[in-house]
Amino acid sequence: MKIKHIYIIFISIFISFISKAQDAPVISGYVRNYTGMLTSKKNEFSIVQNTLNINIEKKMGRVSFKVNPYLYHYFDRDLEPGLREAYMDLYFDKFDLRVGKQQIIYGKAEGVFITDVVSPKDLREFLLPDFEEIRMGITAAKLSYYLKGNTFELTWIPVFTPTQLPAAGSIWQPVIPFPVKPTFDYSTSEVTPSLENSELFLRYSSLGSKIDFELVAGTFNYDDPVFHLTKQVDQQTGTLTGLTARPEYHRVSMAGGSFSLPVGPLVIRSELGYNNGRYFQTNAASSKDGTIKKDFLHYMAGIDYNLAGIVLSTQFIQEVIPDHDNDMLNDQFETTMTFLASKDFFREKLWIEFFSYLGLTSKDALIRPKLKYSFADGFDIQVGANIFTGSKGRFGQFNANDMLYTKVKLSF
Repeated sequence: MKIKHIYIIFISIFISFISKAQDAPVISGYVRNYTGMLTSKKNEFSIVQNTLNINIEKKMGRVSFKVNPYLYHYFDRDLEPGLREAYMDLYFDKFDLRVGKQQIIYGKAEGVFITDVVSPKDLREFLLPDFEEIRMGITAAKLSYYLKGNTFELTWIPVFTPTQLPAAGSIWQPVIPFPVKPTFDYSTSEVTPSLENSELFLRYSSLGSKIDFELVAGTFNYDDPVFHLTKQVDQQTGTLTGLTARPEYHRVSMAGGSFSLPVGPLVIRSELGYNNGRYFQTNAASSKDGTIKKDFLHYMAGIDYNLAGIVLSTQFIQEVIPDHDNDMLNDQFETTMTFLASKDFFREKLWIEFFSYLGLTSKDALIRPKLKYSFADGFDIQVGANIFTGSKGRFGQFNANDMLYTKVKLSF
């Protein structure tokens, strides 16, 4: 019997057993169908996904636990069971300890990862899924110490978990401009589990009546690989005849912080992260191995406002490579803005939302209008679109992937 079938049977028996217990845990979750269709002439389905997501939570005095198994069923691939979170909490007088698989969220930015780098990302469907599904759980021990309105947090991650990237041939596979089609060598694509390769993060946060802020720092393996290249060159003509790409994950240090400040009717948010020693891709034809090591600055400034019941929000986001090299594939400055407008009607039965990423550097965009209707308690119907504009850049490279989608969701 396949492991995935054993997993499904075990979860079913476990839920049936605990639901009948006298002091049963709280069980919640949802069942959802998510169908997306490309708007190209062929009107192909980009995704047909059925989801079962379950949360099991229980508090027993000074101990509690949470388990979040999920199951994805697709029309074009194998059944995918998974475990998003599975952790225990231990409560003491002035500190808490959380051990197990967990999602950890840093920062104040919406729709972008700046200091929010503790949990790796599932980017198999780009940035289109809900962020609680993009953000992956990692096995960690998190110690939180409380002093009045201040929290000091230490997170240790013993085993590295990389970003999940789109499979070869996926419509979401990013474009890397290799001069010739490479062959891949995966000999260095694994990070050996060891104390030396473990990751450590620190966070100090303060929640006050006037300002909410946090300071963070970490040393970790960057979740996205960089491709070290080996060139095969014709000895007589000097032309490039072949290329071997060797993906590898590298260590990086990060420090930064964020704050949120109400100013009259406005809420001002900002976040900044500085990475020391991150690897970037360079022009393969002119560089030694197609990589270069540089520092990296990533920051955001945003404003939130409520106008007659309409929630408005905008963010200015910039990625900066201070000591930029002309051979780098990244621009020295990559500037993006986001815009959000949302409004509910009929006592929160109908929600209309418009969200967009605007790439100012590459003149591209991702525009995401959606409408959600609450048909009954716990039963929602959502329709929306993902529209890509431009011909290059983070969003423009997917300009053939415009899609319409529906989500039908029953929460329990």
